[in-house]
Amino acid sequence: MSGMTPRASRTLSLTAAVLAGALIGAGGGAATYAVLSPAGSKTVVRQVTVADSQPASTGSALSVSSIYQLARKGVVEVSSPQGLGSGFVYDANGRVLTNQHVVSGASSLTVKLWNGKTFTAQVVGADASTDLAVLKISAPASDLFPLTLGDSGRLVVGDNVVAIGSPFGLEETVTSGIVSALHREMRSPSGFAIDDSIQTDAAINHGNSGGPLLNAQGKVVGINSQIESDSGGSDGVGFAIPSNTVRSIASQLISNGKAQHAFLGVLLRDSSTGRGATIAQVRAGTPAAAAGLRAGDTVTAVAGRSIASASELRSAINAHRPGDRVSITYTRGGKSHTASVKLASRPS
Repeated sequence: MSGMTPRASRTLSLTAAVLAGALIGAGGGAATYAVLSPAGSKTVVRQVTVADSQPASTGSALSVSSIYQLARKGVVEVSSPQGLGSGFVYDANGRVLTNQHVVSGASSLTVKLWNGKTFTAQVVGADASTDLAVLKISAPASDLFPLTLGDSGRLVVGDNVVAIGSPFGLEETVTSGIVSALHREMRSPSGFAIDDSIQTDAAINHGNSGGPLLNAQGKVVGINSQIESDSGGSDGVGFAIPSNTVRSIASQLISNGKAQHAFLGVLLRDSSTGRGATIAQVRAGTPAAAAGLRAGDTVTAVAGRSIASASELRSAINAHRPGDRVSITYTRGGKSHTASVKLASRPS
């Protein structure tokens, strides 16, 4: 099942060619990349540095400087022969979170910590469907400063946010902005929709991929992943994978080395009536095809719960596991029907 969208089509990893001076963005996955600066223009990125003190996080809103001081030691730079991205320390065992497209196809990986120390990294697990990866480094506990995941479900439009990463290889760069919109869709490297993505105007560029988007308490509410841009540089329309998705997928990757997603096998769009999700295409050989679902059917309920949109249908399917059997209620020709569907595993 996939909700395809042209929005947020450029991932943010930085290739070795850029590091060598060529202004061409690149990375893994199925994204399209563009020249970072149009002809005749100049891109200027300034690095912000502040004192190294580490204030205690409280429930009150912190300044950008305080958030930076609180989080900077947990942010890392992820490098491979193919390119460069960002990430952050997830736990005291040396696990690091980043984007799947940052590590895809890499023959070797290194992680640079806040103090300049560099460690060889191993991939614990990666999930192209959500563009997330867990790495592992063998670093002393004294060098590791894990960041805390916040609750992306509590974000509201207008909330202040801060991004930290290595745009264009400029490590420990901090930018700030607001949550511009919620419940956006990104297309993952494998072509599936990443729902509930966070749109922000905090400047993020190539090299920011995998770095944290932090709330006003310094907690990670998203992982920066894509931008929407004609030039290839930051136009103030960036997208982050929500932390609640990150938490779920990271747990699976750490436990099993892979993440499982229930799969129905349809392409969707919102119903023109404002109620339900209309099937645009049924993929051959999928659970939806076996259940007799067709293009043009409008799904109105899953397992007895009403569905109002394509996003809600994807969320309802994602709440199940491969092998689960669920009832799908849909309308066709003005009549309501119900089918029993055994969900499969999403193809990689």
